[in-house]
Amino acid sequence: MSSFFRKIVLALLLVGLWMILWQLVFIATGSKAWKFAPPIDVLKDLWEGLAPHRVVSETWQEYVLGVQPEAYHGEILRGLAASLLRVVYGYGIALVAGVTIGLLLVSSRFVEWLIGPLVLGIQSLPSICWLPLAVLWFGLNEKSILFVVLMGSLGSITMATRDGLRQVPLTYQRVASTFGAAPMQRLLWVNIPAALPVFISGLKQGWSFAWRSLLAGELLFRSVSAGTLLTDARDNFDYPRMFAVMIMIVLVSILIDRILFAKLEARIHARWGLAK
Repeated sequence: MSSFFRKIVLALLLVGLWMILWQLVFIATGSKAWKFAPPIDVLKDLWEGLAPHRVVSETWQEYVLGVQPEAYHGEILRGLAASLLRVVYGYGIALVAGVTIGLLLVSSRFVEWLIGPLVLGIQSLPSICWLPLAVLWFGLNEKSILFVVLMGSLGSITMATRDGLRQVPLTYQRVASTFGAAPMQRLLWVNIPAALPVFISGLKQGWSFAWRSLLAGELLFRSVSAGTLLTDARDNFDYPRMFAVMIMIVLVSILIDRILFAKLEARIHARWGLAK
């Protein structure tokens, strides 16, 4: 069995074990004690939320009462797609701005003295604290969400850029100067490649902050988003749907980390001889 299929089998076994433990907890505590939803109901709601089509239910209650319930089919898929699009925009802006500010912090002591403590404070400030300011500045719209995502990840990317460039050994600088490299050449071909291990870790942390900031920002107003799905499920006491959305949020986070950041980080660490 190849390594890829072995990982799939192990992942399925792990998920199966979690489902069994979940069902045992539900049986032991009861739904009324913990407002818990059994895994079979969550999986059913998850399937309906990811299905890219609308299925019309024809239960006898709907037939007698003449009421058609709200269709959830495909809503989780659409909400996650819209949320991912927002976080890509916000994270992209934070990436450009954070790298630029980080370069300025390294290149100028005055800039470090002027805005260094401010950047550190922005990094430590919880993203939810930006919500009132976003509403006052931009109102209840998409710009508010993008602003919260931007401020949630800007500090981590800036500090990673600054710390990574500062940790470049002086030997590299001296060797580059000996060969006659100009300041811009040293930056592009010496400093930035040497700072990549620290920089990638900062990008990974910035992405996780951006994702959490996005979910906080999406609570501002109703829109097609994962945050709105969670709010609706809470208001309707729809626990299976709430757990289904939460599971998909976790899965998206894991997939992005495994597919993008983990591979990129492993490749850079192997390139610089840091892999274990």
